[in-house]
Amino acid sequence: MDTLPLELSYALDTFYFLMCTVLVMWMGAGFAMLESGLVRAKNTVEILNKNALLYGIACVVYLLVGYNIMYPSDPVNSWIPGLSFLLGDDHDAAAVLAGGDDAPYYSSMADFIFQAVFAAATMSIVSGAVAERMRLWPFLLFSVVMVSVIYPVEGYWKWGGGFLDQMGFKDFAGSVVVHMAGAAAALAAVILVGARKGKYGPKGEVLPIPGANLPMATLGMFILWMGWFGFNGGSELKIANVAEANAVAKIFVNTNAAAAGGMVAAALFARFLFGKTDLTMTINGALAGLVAITAEPLLPGAGMATLIGAVGGIVVVCSVLGLDKLRLDDPVGAVSVHGAAGIWGIFAVLLSNDEATFMGQLIGTVCVFAWMFVTTWLTLLVIKVAMGLRVSEEEEMEGMDVHECGMEAYPEFQRRN
Repeated sequence: MDTLPLELSYALDTFYFLMCTVLVMWMGAGFAMLESGLVRAKNTVEILNKNALLYGIACVVYLLVGYNIMYPSDPVNSWIPGLSFLLGDDHDAAAVLAGGDDAPYYSSMADFIFQAVFAAATMSIVSGAVAERMRLWPFLLFSVVMVSVIYPVEGYWKWGGGFLDQMGFKDFAGSVVVHMAGAAAALAAVILVGARKGKYGPKGEVLPIPGANLPMATLGMFILWMGWFGFNGGSELKIANVAEANAVAKIFVNTNAAAAGGMVAAALFARFLFGKTDLTMTINGALAGLVAITAEPLLPGAGMATLIGAVGGIVVVCSVLGLDKLRLDDPVGAVSVHGAAGIWGIFAVLLSNDEATFMGQLIGTVCVFAWMFVTTWLTLLVIKVAMGLRVSEEEEMEGMDVHECGMEAYPEFQRRN
């Protein structure tokens, strides 16, 4: 039997998976640039440290245990995954070349590394929401628990074949499983840590705290936009035939269309509300469009994808304003971008996927939110009692860079509060 077509198909699908992994890994740079641009100069080094170290920690603990919880070989039941450690061997040639529906069509190692960078992206959502006041090492301790257990359990419920998948919950690439999950954890952290000093006045008025480097924040947005092609495109899992290649191309088109729609809609809506074109709303509008289309980037047409993204852009502006009214301080808008837009995106699936049901989407969203919020709250509460979460008022005033990291990002400039 000529096995060359099977070998080429396996190699191409694996290579495509790995290249999408590289794009998603590059989103780590996007989060770092976005968040460091939206915080004050005196907290730049600390937020960069958070983003760099959380990626390393996520990769280690997901390799150690997280991946096997999310994709267990022997689950306890549809709610509780199994527990094992490290990775097994990759597929051998005989299994691949046997062909048939059960034959693997890409490397299991490629699958692991793709899922690992997804786990790191979920954790990155939390870092921006608690920027400028949550201490570095308590945050990193929480990232160990988040990526090793909390995120993999809800990931198992959908992508590992658990009860959400069995009941028909539809989330193609993670509007809820990744983005709203991260936002739910971020919301719990924001509530526990509290607002930055000077963010809200005594009568509830919102006092803006501008970021130090909007060019860097804009660069971060474009890096994230670029990485999203791997995020959504890689979730198709295959490319090595005509139908799959066309599907991946359509996913790229829809992903781009939603981001563009979200950006333009947010800019227009902000202009209508404020009389000015707020760059931070423009940035978050694009990201909200990307989050919204992530739940179903294949089935809509490009026009529908643009509309889904545009609604996401309007939703994120409303959510940012609403959280401020509730005095929930989120310096980068992470809860709004990934949470509010993620919820819109999961219900937007109903517009194009006939197999999705309102109750299925609702139950899946509520279960993921409740799990992420409650487990994050409890974990951070234990950490708060054990070692504290927030820097002192003096440290917050002088900046976390000097006190947490012993250096400044812009030492040639005078630091200002």
